[in-house]
Amino acid sequence: MSLNTRLLFALLGFPLLVYAMMSIFFVVQSDAEAHSVKKERLESAGKLLAPSLGDAIADADTQRLESLARQLINLEGLNSVALFDDQGNRLLLLGQSEPPPLSAPTDHQLIMDESVWRLRLPLAANHSENGSAVNHVGWLDAQIDTRELTLGRYKLIASLSLGGMLLGLLMFLVAFAISRYTTRPIEEANQSLYRLSRGDYRLRLAPSRAMELDHLSSHVNALAEHFQQAQRDMQTQIEQATSELQESMETIEEQNIKLDLAHRSALRANAVKSEFLANMSHEIRTPLNGIIGFCRLLGRSSLDTRQQEWLQHVHRACDNLLMLVNDVLDFSKLEANRLTLEEADIDIVSLVDEVIGLHAPEAQRKQLNLVAMVYDDVPTPLCGDPLRIHQVLNNLISNALKFTHEGGVIVRVMLDNHEGQHVVLNLSVSDTGIGLSDAHQQELFSAFSQAEPSHSRQFGGSGLGLTICRQLIERMGGEISVESELGTGTIFSFTLPMLAHKANERPPEISLANPNVRLYEAHAPTRHLLEHLLQRWEAIPLPLDSPEQEQLLLLGLAHSDFTPERQHHWQTVIDQTPCPVLILANGNSFDLPSLRLTHGGETLYKPFSRAQLVASLKQLLIPALIPLKRDGELPSLPSQQVLKLLIVDDNAPNRELLKAMLETPLIHITTVESGQQALEFARSNSADLVLMDIRMPGMDGVQTTQALRRLGSAWARCPIIAVTAHVLSSERQKWLAEGLDDVLIKPIDESQLNKLLSRFLAVNNRVTNPNIAPSQKNVLTSHNTYYANASPAPLPVIDLEIGARLAGGKEYLAREQLKRLIDGLDESEQHMRNAFAQQNLPTLLDWVHGLNGASRYCGAPELALLVETLETRLRTSGLSHVEGLLEDLYRAMARLRAQRPLLLKTQD
Repeated sequence: MSLNTRLLFALLGFPLLVYAMMSIFFVVQSDAEAHSVKKERLESAGKLLAPSLGDAIADADTQRLESLARQLINLEGLNSVALFDDQGNRLLLLGQSEPPPLSAPTDHQLIMDESVWRLRLPLAANHSENGSAVNHVGWLDAQIDTRELTLGRYKLIASLSLGGMLLGLLMFLVAFAISRYTTRPIEEANQSLYRLSRGDYRLRLAPSRAMELDHLSSHVNALAEHFQQAQRDMQTQIEQATSELQESMETIEEQNIKLDLAHRSALRANAVKSEFLANMSHEIRTPLNGIIGFCRLLGRSSLDTRQQEWLQHVHRACDNLLMLVNDVLDFSKLEANRLTLEEADIDIVSLVDEVIGLHAPEAQRKQLNLVAMVYDDVPTPLCGDPLRIHQVLNNLISNALKFTHEGGVIVRVMLDNHEGQHVVLNLSVSDTGIGLSDAHQQELFSAFSQAEPSHSRQFGGSGLGLTICRQLIERMGGEISVESELGTGTIFSFTLPMLAHKANERPPEISLANPNVRLYEAHAPTRHLLEHLLQRWEAIPLPLDSPEQEQLLLLGLAHSDFTPERQHHWQTVIDQTPCPVLILANGNSFDLPSLRLTHGGETLYKPFSRAQLVASLKQLLIPALIPLKRDGELPSLPSQQVLKLLIVDDNAPNRELLKAMLETPLIHITTVESGQQALEFARSNSADLVLMDIRMPGMDGVQTTQALRRLGSAWARCPIIAVTAHVLSSERQKWLAEGLDDVLIKPIDESQLNKLLSRFLAVNNRVTNPNIAPSQKNVLTSHNTYYANASPAPLPVIDLEIGARLAGGKEYLAREQLKRLIDGLDESEQHMRNAFAQQNLPTLLDWVHGLNGASRYCGAPELALLVETLETRLRTSGLSHVEGLLEDLYRAMARLRAQRPLLLKTQD
């Protein structure tokens, strides 16, 4: 409540309250006095006329009686007068109303109701002169109306109320004037303080007559002057600071310009470095792969011992150089944050066995025990990047074997945590090698660093492997750590978070019906692993000296067990064993002599995979079983079921070639040349599988796939395979995320096509051409390597043998493909020249990609290699540094066109 309101209440409330109380008291007092006067007048009049009325009744003087009654009724306010004799008979009634009859009163009575008073007096007649004898002769009954008293009270209340209102209005005007006089200076001071808070220091308050208000005004004015002075001082300081800041900003701007120039220079240098690494990787890998290939071919020829040693040194140097190039490229990608991770289903057991198998030759050469232990609680399948996990394990196992001279290397995979669909694995690689000191462990994960400077010369390596492993593991969400003691060994362990959308507990790979298996293995970790696996597969492991009869003897033999003395001992043991023998030899078949298996058996060479061990146990312990299908094969469809395949490709030769390779009596092929035609076909038909070209005019392959998926029903589940001549890892992941099921690289590899048919349609060996010899099939499965990793030697312009292999063994189809390719070279060259002249990268890339896809199915090795190299360069480096490759491509196209007459002549 404001001060003004409080003053108004104080100045108005108290006087009006006093006036109201006095008015109430006056009304009550006046009303009581009026009633008292009325009563006295009525009683006095009655008593005054009562004797005369009594005498008149006694004398029966009616005229006198009426005269006296009229004197009484003329009094103010009387309504009626009635006279009764002593017998209760009414003698006279004057007035407006008749009083109700009552018994005779014995004394004076005044009955007071709300609006009517009733006076009753007994009347007596005096018979003696002295009046000593009184005789009651009747009584008087008179009524008087008291409403005039009530009306008078209301009039008084109204008059007092009107006076109160006038008094209140007068008091309000006086109080309002007083409050305004009192509060106006305070409001002016408040307004002045508000303006001071808003930064307006010019307002000054005028002096006031009241001493207190004058003091307030003077203090507010002093505060305003103080603020104004402070503002002037602050403005001076701000101007000074602004001047200093402007000088500093000019200096910083100069530094920023220098930093920006340095930053741009660094970016250009980094771009040049990245481009250099990309270019050099291609330029180095191509001749290096050629060298490695020719070294392998040379190793198959007849060479003496010295030449073999030289060739091994060359091969080892090439492998080290290739590993160095790969490490530098991976490190540069991680440093530039350009490395992308894939997501695919992973079987940890198969992945670890695959890595172990790659390092088997080195472990056998150094006579080390290389063991993989995947614990049973690790679920399968898991979702992650198999390539990067493979890379990390490969590096850690390679280091462990490199720095271990005796003992062994153990790879363990354990389940660390499993919550819902998220799994955390703990993988470790332990060795019994030279170990690391505490100081060396601190710098172990730094780039280009090794424990000792001499290690790079003694053991090889770039010092980047562990740095790349750490960055890859952290990129996948895990952590890596090392525990080591100098001279004892080292344990590298890392955690690996993975998704487990479809993961289940790993089932046993085989059930053996409780056979007794006598086991001998000197290496304790390998023996514990074998005992556990045998028990998991429902076999009963027995020690070598057990008296119980066994169904299989399992011997784990070290390299030292193949000396003449030990070999004779074990041959005797095998001869005396009346059951098959499974030998696990720590070596390879070229270095170790063979043992005669008297009662049958098999020899596996360590390190062995779990699948190899299962296959051997099945063969030796379950001979009556029907031979199992190979891994990855599925039951074939019933012979009467016809499959429908849809091929979508804008290139007619590609469509015809795929149709020729796939079409059989049980596979019906439909070909369309655009995404729109594919949609028209899909609206009224269905297909079991679609081979989809990615780069097509109009709707590309991804857009067509998404449109097919939106049709619903069977098309939402139909396998759609991308067919393209070139794909980067990031593009592959993008296509899979947008609805495609897999990617097939041109030229079509029949083994890959068989795997896709087996995977999606449960069809096996549908594409294999019976006219191709086994040796030709081996060559055919490696034609991508032939193109991509060709040696520096000149490639032939036309190779019909390769063309026939790519066309499924159909030489006539290879010739047709070559003729169509040659006929379209002029148009392709013209569009590529125009696109390069206009610096139009997308158009140039489309035509190069189309030529790459067309050449993949033809026997034109020179053109295929050049166009593949050009597309890779365009996708990684853009239009820079491709002019020379374009000229080489144009010359190769000219040489291919020149071969067309010869091709026609050969056909005739």
